[in-house]
Amino acid sequence: MRVVCPHCKSVNNIPQKESYKKAVCGKCKKSLLDTKPVELTDTNFDEVIVNSDIPVIVDFWAPWCGPCKMMGPNFEKSATNFPLKTLFAKVNTENEQNLGARFGIRSIPTIIIFKNGKEVHRASGALDENTLNNLVSQLI
Repeated sequence: MRVVCPHCKSVNNIPQKESYKKAVCGKCKKSLLDTKPVELTDTNFDEVIVNSDIPVIVDFWAPWCGPCKMMGPNFEKSATNFPLKTLFAKVNTENEQNLGARFGIRSIPTIIIFKNGKEVHRASGALDENTLNNLVSQLI
């Protein structure tokens, strides 16, 4: 399966397994098991979404948004539960207004889940960690 490195954004082909003890990027040699959400911009968004065979969970947020700040830690904790099962990503709508407009983001935070390059689910409003985990589990 194709997986985008969370560090250098290069595409890696790795065998699909139930779990992984080790997985390293072929380009930057850093761990693909790093579950920290990646920052997406107008320049790398399409490349990451299209080149990920695993679902990509994107949090559209802004730094001034209270509910976004509340959900941020939940989003990061949830990411640790799905290494190489999903890629968690964030889009700062303050900096990336084109992406916000392109996806019709009317309220933040909004989570959009992409599978095979297509949007498969959308949820607006701050989600707690359990709700986010359940949502992701249903869609992987």
